[in-house]
Amino acid sequence: MRFPGRRKHKHYFPVNARDPLFQHAGLSLPKAKTHVVGIDQTLVDIDARIPEELLTRYQLPKGGSTIIASDVAARLYEELLAEKLISYEFAGGTVGNTLHNCSLLADEASILLGVMSENIRLGTSGYRYLSNTSSRVNLDHLQPVDGPIGRCFALVTPDGERTFAISAGMMNQLRPESIPEAVFDNASALVVSAYLMRCQPGEPMPEATIRAIELARARSVPVVLTLGTRFVIAERPEFWRNFIQANVDILAMNEEEGEALTGAADPLIACDRALELTSLVLCTAGPVGLYLAGYSDDAVKRETRYPLLPGAIPEFNRYEFSRPMLRAKCEKPVRVFAHIAPYHGGPTRITSTNGAGDAALAALLHDMAANRYHKSSVPNSAKHVRDFLTYSSMSQVCRYANRVSYEVLVQSSPRLTRGLPEREEGLEDEKYWAL
Repeated sequence: MRFPGRRKHKHYFPVNARDPLFQHAGLSLPKAKTHVVGIDQTLVDIDARIPEELLTRYQLPKGGSTIIASDVAARLYEELLAEKLISYEFAGGTVGNTLHNCSLLADEASILLGVMSENIRLGTSGYRYLSNTSSRVNLDHLQPVDGPIGRCFALVTPDGERTFAISAGMMNQLRPESIPEAVFDNASALVVSAYLMRCQPGEPMPEATIRAIELARARSVPVVLTLGTRFVIAERPEFWRNFIQANVDILAMNEEEGEALTGAADPLIACDRALELTSLVLCTAGPVGLYLAGYSDDAVKRETRYPLLPGAIPEFNRYEFSRPMLRAKCEKPVRVFAHIAPYHGGPTRITSTNGAGDAALAALLHDMAANRYHKSSVPNSAKHVRDFLTYSSMSQVCRYANRVSYEVLVQSSPRLTRGLPEREEGLEDEKYWAL
């Protein structure tokens, strides 16, 4: 396990140099293992820069996410190809992006559940998906299907607005019996997407998702939900509030999805309201930056050493040095908030925002996996006096997520193509990577 950030403190590292008392007593612990499990609609992202009239001709609502028929997808693809409007084609899917990034950051395995074309030829969507996915992502449990996986067209108009057109193919044909129980043993999280519950009648993906959630909760594995787009949530906001309250421990969203879910346009207030439904909320808010909201126990809350920030909740970051916990495990729960502005003010030029939120979530999952790994390796460490969700403080997780998200914004691919670069001298404070 590669631990998050560049840390100069060695009190807990490396984990193979454990407490001398353990070594003196001749005690040894089994090698720790952990991984992240995710379910996704396996698809390929096709990014194109288009004129607005194309949306009208294909009856695609601007800024929305629309399912299109296979024949329509074929015509759209041929037109984009003929007019040379395609910028790139990459493996996509919000959960697939997240697992790829998490494995790249942690240098550890993750397990993807979904479908894959049984017969794959060069140049097909299945081929592109496999070739653009980290070898650290375990694809052995994918269910074979007789047909293509999905294609997601990200159509960017001159004003920068993204409109999604999705050709489902066979991507929603994952059956409940294809979810193996064993993959949830030693898992640090299960990641699902709101898209998985938005299928055509008769498609088995929603039932497969519910089965995975039940298996995870039976093993006390935190369930993470990423909301997708505001249109998915706005269709059935009450359904999603009930679903989150019943099944979800950690919620990932952007400010628009947060407003659709909670009715609050201010991302801080949206996070606060979302804490009535779940235990930890990650909210990306574009040029405003990134918020993290959660619970910690009153006895272990820690005050920040940074300036207190104004906002809809005055001085909301007072306890941002705390580490988050599940609300149910807090004796006296306290709401804790953290925020960070875009790294270096944000990129000077953004090619695409597609995948930036997935990158931020990957950083949070990496920190959660590091916490579980460390707890298994050094169980008596002071880091584990309570059952915390993350290895780092909420402030530190914000900084890490912000940095990873920046790395996706400065490239074309919605997935990381490399690990984080070395720290730029003179541009980052040492506190950035401190414990």
